[in-house]
Amino acid sequence: MPFLSRFLAIALWCALAGQSSAQIAKATAADYPNKPVRWVVPFTPGASNDIIARLIAVKLFDAWGQQFVIDNRPGAGGLIGGDTVAKAAPDGYTLLLSNPGPNVNSPLLSKKPPYKVEDFAPVVFFGYAPLLILANPSFPAKNPRELLEYLKANPGKASWGSSGIGSSLHIGLALFQAATGVNVTHVPYKGSAPAITDVVGGQIQLMHTTTVSAEAQIRSGRVRVIGVANARRLTLLPDVPTLAEGGIRDAEALVWFGMAAPANTPRAIIDKLNAECNKILLTPDVKRRLDELGLEVQGGTPEQFAAFVRKEAERINTLIKAGALKPE
Repeated sequence: MPFLSRFLAIALWCALAGQSSAQIAKATAADYPNKPVRWVVPFTPGASNDIIARLIAVKLFDAWGQQFVIDNRPGAGGLIGGDTVAKAAPDGYTLLLSNPGPNVNSPLLSKKPPYKVEDFAPVVFFGYAPLLILANPSFPAKNPRELLEYLKANPGKASWGSSGIGSSLHIGLALFQAATGVNVTHVPYKGSAPAITDVVGGQIQLMHTTTVSAEAQIRSGRVRVIGVANARRLTLLPDVPTLAEGGIRDAEALVWFGMAAPANTPRAIIDKLNAECNKILLTPDVKRRLDELGLEVQGGTPEQFAAFVRKEAERINTLIKAGALKPE
């Protein structure tokens, strides 16, 4: 076969193969999901990630008639659950409840991370919640100013829990320490729920968390909210001052939530999940529940979520370069 003929044949074959791949991807998305989907939540049951995932999973079942099975994989600041999804087949049947821990913090703060930030395909940004500082009711400080005074007068004596090394709660503590220079004893847990339990029980004194995770304990008075790590007070807790009001600046911190898939998941499947999740976020009962939990709902495109994740990664890298955080 002459060279030109061979070239044209190859070009035609490539064009047809590309067309066939696109058609297969569309057909796969049209049929998706045709079996249960595993949705990995990299923290313990009852934590904010778990509550949000279960709320949305019910609506996805209602829309498509397939179970979105919540698979809690806590530990290592979300690294265990994140690794499960990063190494899963990119077919849309294994998803991750996105969170700063597994998606950004843990891979950047591990000396030998099992996966990279880029190993996920962002699907949709659910929203974010500012962090609170909780204390056992017997703790002597009642507001940010008293907290700072106590910690400076008692270096190393206060025990401060988190949901694990590299978790958003750990980052909140690192930002607080960088802003104040105080010395506390960090106690990492496998998720926020057991840490909150120990704050209630008095095994530890303090921790960052969200209204989503600690809603029941706050309402019952089993914990005291000392301050909000946000630029403004929360509508849900109007009497709780911000850290800045107590003289603690540059310690704002938040936790965010979304959905991600393994990298290279077909774009048609990502778009289908994104469109349905955006609809769900706007349904009155879901919006009302997320508002009650103090979540600032976002939604949007996969590209917008990807841009947000990149900025979060840049923020962590800045803290690492400044010495406020160290890979372990």
